[in-house]
Amino acid sequence: MTLGVFLAVLGAAFLHALWNALIKLGTSKVGGMVILSIIEVPIGLAVVMLTPAIDRAAVPWVIAAGFTHFAYKFFLTYAYDRGDLSRVYPIARGAAPMIVALFGAAFLADAVTRQEYLAIAVLAAGILLMARGVFTAGEDRRLLPFAVGSACATATYTLIDGMGARISGAPAAYVAWVFVADGTFFTLGMLALRGWDVIPRNWRAWRMGAFASAASYGAYAVSIGAMTLAPIAVVAALRETSILFAVLIGWLAFGERMSRDKAVAALVIVAGVMLTRL
Repeated sequence: MTLGVFLAVLGAAFLHALWNALIKLGTSKVGGMVILSIIEVPIGLAVVMLTPAIDRAAVPWVIAAGFTHFAYKFFLTYAYDRGDLSRVYPIARGAAPMIVALFGAAFLADAVTRQEYLAIAVLAAGILLMARGVFTAGEDRRLLPFAVGSACATATYTLIDGMGARISGAPAAYVAWVFVADGTFFTLGMLALRGWDVIPRNWRAWRMGAFASAASYGAYAVSIGAMTLAPIAVVAALRETSILFAVLIGWLAFGERMSRDKAVAALVIVAGVMLTRL
């Protein structure tokens, strides 16, 4: 991996943590996520116009991914309503690869190596340590089921996207259509649940939401581009430094409490995620 690719992947990791931080920063987390979702639709359509068409057989996978992304955003938003970025993000981001690994070991024919079993154990230890901090620090315990729900949704759409992108014959276009479906489903779903008042009316919220949406797509696009220039496993592992960026943003920018246990838990989760990727 060249220095340029290395820095680009670190930048993508930072962008992923940044868009989560922007959602957390807003006074209305749901409103910010709705704006992000609305902006996703034109971004996705613009990419669709510039890429080859997907195979029609991939359409059900796009729809399934859109609904699963709805669940991901729903749980993540409510988790941020109840907990710190530096607490929620590592659990939601770190538990997802553990769930995928456990699912693969239990239901798929793929052989599980010793390293993968070690990764599952390390991830479980880090997540339990991070979750323990919720109780010892007197934080809102309701963030845990929402953070874990977000992780389950992430694990699910990871499996769906893996199959859908292969069937589509055009991965870039497939992801663009997922952006369109994701943005449409979440926006309509929140309007149905909350009404029109869920859409923020102030310019600052729209500016932050639009920037978060662009950062979300940028994080993905840079990562995919890097995977064409460097080993996929190395890129995937390096991308998980987003957990550390989120913890640092929460601590330095938001003034969130940073205990030794939280810092250690974040490092353990990053180590476990990297083990699942390499």
